[in-house]
Amino acid sequence: MKQVMNQALKAKEVEKHRTAVLRMEMDYELATLYEAMTEKNDEKKTRCKQRLEKIRQELVRLRSF
Repeated sequence: MKQVMNQALKAKEVEKHRTAVLRMEMDYELATLYEAMTEKNDEKKTRCKQRLEKIRQELVRLRSF
């Protein structure tokens, strides 16, 4: 039982770490998107939006557990 609890706590810590990393990636992509918007670079905007969507999906998936 103790081993199961330790695994659950470890999984929770990994989830917290991954969430923090995703938030940092999201901040970076938002900054990059802003830059693309000011440059009027449509290709860069599209790439940023696609990456932001992937980050959003992973965050939603992590929160559902």
